Amino acid sequence: MTAHISFDHAMTTSFRSPAGAATVFSANQKIRLGRVDALSSSRTVFLGRNLRGVLPVPPSSSSSSSSSSILAVSTPAKTETAKTTKRSKVEIIKEKSNFIRYPLNEELLTEAPNVNESAVQLIKFHGSYQQYNREERGGRSYSFMLRTKNPSGKVPNQLYLTMDDLADEFGIGTLRLTTRQTFQLHGVVKQNLKTVMSSIIKNMGSTLGACGDLNRNVLAPAAPYVKKDYLFAQETADNIAALLSPQSGFYYDMWVDGEQFMTAEPPEVVKARNDNSHGTNFVDSPEPIYGTQFLPRKFKIAVTVPTDNSVDILTNDIGIVVVSDENGEPQGFNIYVGGGMGRTHRMESTFARIAEPLGYVPKEDILYAVKAIVVTQREHGRRDDRKYSRMKYLISSWGIEKFRDVVEQYYGKKFESFRDLPEWEFKSYLGWHEQGDGTWFCGLHVDSGRVGGNMKKTLREVIEKYKLDVRITPNQNIVLCDIKSEWKRSITTVLAQAGLLQPEFVDPLNQTAMACPAFPLCPLAITEAERGIPSILKRVRAIFEKVGLEYDESVVVRVTGCPNGCARPYMAELGLVGDGPNSYQVWLGGTPNQTQIARAFMDKVKIHDFEKVFEPLFYNWKLGRQPKESFGEFTTRMGFEKLKELINTYEGSPK
Repeated sequence: MTAHISFDHAMTTSFRSPAGAATVFSANQKIRLGRVDALSSSRTVFLGRNLRGVLPVPPSSSSSSSSSSILAVSTPAKTETAKTTKRSKVEIIKEKSNFIRYPLNEELLTEAPNVNESAVQLIKFHGSYQQYNREERGGRSYSFMLRTKNPSGKVPNQLYLTMDDLADEFGIGTLRLTTRQTFQLHGVVKQNLKTVMSSIIKNMGSTLGACGDLNRNVLAPAAPYVKKDYLFAQETADNIAALLSPQSGFYYDMWVDGEQFMTAEPPEVVKARNDNSHGTNFVDSPEPIYGTQFLPRKFKIAVTVPTDNSVDILTNDIGIVVVSDENGEPQGFNIYVGGGMGRTHRMESTFARIAEPLGYVPKEDILYAVKAIVVTQREHGRRDDRKYSRMKYLISSWGIEKFRDVVEQYYGKKFESFRDLPEWEFKSYLGWHEQGDGTWFCGLHVDSGRVGGNMKKTLREVIEKYKLDVRITPNQNIVLCDIKSEWKRSITTVLAQAGLLQPEFVDPLNQTAMACPAFPLCPLAITEAERGIPSILKRVRAIFEKVGLEYDESVVVRVTGCPNGCARPYMAELGLVGDGPNSYQVWLGGTPNQTQIARAFMDKVKIHDFEKVFEPLFYNWKLGRQPKESFGEFTTRMGFEKLKELINTYEGSPK
């Protein structure tokens, strides 16, 4: 039977036989579509018609009184009388790009090792950043970092083996597991970009939207439990990722010459995307949700189940929690909004923020609610200054009540009251666990998510031999799935020989620590993070031993090379944020379950002075803590003035 394929908004697909009968595809079935012609000219910008409903912003006592705040410019077509609004340079680049094509398509064809400034911004939407080795002298050696898109951290066996091969053939010989459950592949030169990208696409992977001003990878618990709530959370993450995936075909035009490699979408996703009952869509646009301008900045979503905070739920633009009845049947979702980690040093108007409750929706409405929130940010998020373009600033300016009012107009309903939830717990999923279907999964700790050397070789051998699928955790670790009981002993032995140990043999400090890549390739890094954290953790452990803290006592340590917060340091009990060469801003007050944001405690602490700060703090925590009081809770209760006094008067711990 030949399948005829009809396109709605360039990428939305329906599948029917010549007789008109619907062809049903499984959720994980890949479909190869024929070549799709790109929009005609790389220099022509398709504007479409702006037929969205215009929604008034209701007055609110909590809204900002400032008249200087500039709102979004997201209308694809302007009239002659349209008011000119200040926009950032990136907004202009997006508008002129023919839906993220030009001038990247031309820059990729040049012999230069790099691409120009406009193309640097556009290639992010394709899942790549241009980088160079900042430690090399006498010129710049340009390369590209590629980031995959793996909702819930799911990595099919075929894709893992492909990424492993690509790292050796075209990268720097390592794979990096990220804090958003994806791979990063570093060191790809421009002339190999198309080969690498097309290989990922053709082997059940994608990098589309892993970076750029749109929805990033959707997090969900990595544990492959066969439990109703976990499966539903992961299914919801998949559906949200599909809903908010770009539709205009620019990605496939660029890397596989217009061929489409995609998973058949559930009908509820297509229906929610196309629904324009409440003025959410750009009619007749190749991007019905994003339009020409996409979002003001990156957008992050996580889905989880009650108690499981393996996803750092409160750090996301949208945090979604499955709510089930007494029989364990999922009924709906609690929704948090307004989290975000990025900030700028010495600019108090920028800040890290944790999400707050928005409301509850029935399970059948979640895609419409998410779309309404995204559209609210699209329409009202600032586009003049990218430092203030994340949704957290919009909510901080408006207040949650006004934000909820506007979202409800796009949603078409009122949010129900937030449902009660139990306490959150951090779950690492390290070690062996039963999945619930007769098989096991094994969580493996990987320091800073860097897979290389003998570890990489051994992981490849195990995953290939047993044909295992894997999952990446938001804590930069890896989970091997679907392991039969009779394989456990041999797998454990082989992994241990490569340094992939069971959790009882991994320092508790290392199990919860995270660091961003920083030097030498990140252009934003101010100081070390990934390369520096091993020695930092050893020094913290030495201080623990000196002041008499037990081995199984721990604190959450996170290190970043700049204030953008990729390793989420502002949720750590001890966060170290690079603020100069070999210098860090110290943040205290996060909690082990990542539910309280830390605060800046000290600036410009040189790396050789860490003991002078850390030892008095850990000693007094041991001496003065309340029963079961974590280090973060202790620092909050004591207050920063008292802590600084303890540091200044500290004369050393008694032997």
